[in-house]
Amino acid sequence: MSDVSAGRAEEVALGDRPDGAQIRVLLIEDDPGDAFLVEELLALSGAGFAFTWARTLADGVAVMSAGTDCVLVDLGLPDAQGLEAVEAIIEHTPGMAVVVLTGYEDRSVGAQAVALGAQDFLVKGAVDHQSLTRALRYAIARRHSEESSRRLREEVLLGAENSRLERGLIARPILHNPELRWAIRYQSGASRALLGGDFFDAIELDDGTVRVVVGDVCGHGPDEAALGVALRVAWRSLVLAGQPPGVAIDAVQRVLEAERGNPETFATLCDIELDPKLGHARIRLAGHPSPLLLSGSRVIELPIGDRGPLLGVFDGGTWAPHHFEFGDEWTLVVFTDGIVEGRSGVADDRFETAGLARLVAESAAEEKHLESLADMLIAGAELANGGALSDDVALLVLSTSTRWIR
Repeated sequence: MSDVSAGRAEEVALGDRPDGAQIRVLLIEDDPGDAFLVEELLALSGAGFAFTWARTLADGVAVMSAGTDCVLVDLGLPDAQGLEAVEAIIEHTPGMAVVVLTGYEDRSVGAQAVALGAQDFLVKGAVDHQSLTRALRYAIARRHSEESSRRLREEVLLGAENSRLERGLIARPILHNPELRWAIRYQSGASRALLGGDFFDAIELDDGTVRVVVGDVCGHGPDEAALGVALRVAWRSLVLAGQPPGVAIDAVQRVLEAERGNPETFATLCDIELDPKLGHARIRLAGHPSPLLLSGSRVIELPIGDRGPLLGVFDGGTWAPHHFEFGDEWTLVVFTDGIVEGRSGVADDRFETAGLARLVAESAAEEKHLESLADMLIAGAELANGGALSDDVALLVLSTSTRWIR
């Protein structure tokens, strides 16, 4: 028989399972006779156990590790009486499966141990090899089940909290003009984090002017998501304070430089100003993709040759306005590059803006609702890509066209 002495553990392999793995059992028991009996019962089962014996709670805790699958513990130890041993084991290794060994007179204490966190209890003198091995295996299975249930509950609670967080952080456009219809979509990349660094917003001012922004912070993760929210809030605050586009973009760049954790972090941005009659637009780009304009059956990428410098790369940049006459009926698709960087479905070619333009034309010919058009653009890009898009996507569709059913 092997035992733990002065914190030293020796293991005895008691049979092999078909997969070669062994269940590692630690017995904490001061009586050599009872320890011998447990070892013999495990050997008799031939069920693949590795057995370690510790005479005291202190010795057992010293050799207990994440590799231990289950602890068999007596409630009458030299250095722990009753439930003290169970409490100490659970405190030392919270995820440990524990089976308590009790005497006939300690049955009620065994039940209390289970209520405290042990998985089962056995009465000495009434245990055979079958009941012992069954108790050990069931204890391990119950512990795994409890852990899985705990993780599931945590994931459900976290998901609910994240949903509330998402609703609080994603912008709600402030648009009132009944002649202007809009649809928004936001989707994090294949990592499926709650939020990414993409952001958008749209605000109608008191004089009827409509201001729109869509931006993209490089990178993925919570830091980029937080930075994207900061840039969007800064832009909204400046617009509501009456600042013109040039001033707003410059201030957003200064916020980026102040808030970013990495000096190499940059962002792209598309700033759009629609006049109160909604027929004329001034668009400024900071390294951002040009929007797509749907007019009649034609879809064009707005010809903006000078996209201006990326935010956070050069000091004192300027972003010149580009003027466009949209006419009375138009649909504008503003997006981040996550929707065009996937595959096109042809070899390894990229989807790119031309692929999105084709998708806009095809979807507009079939769909009658602007919301459905937005859904089709995301779904179509994923279909061409052969799966979820790896980058975050922000999509904002604006329209004055009567082709869309309200």
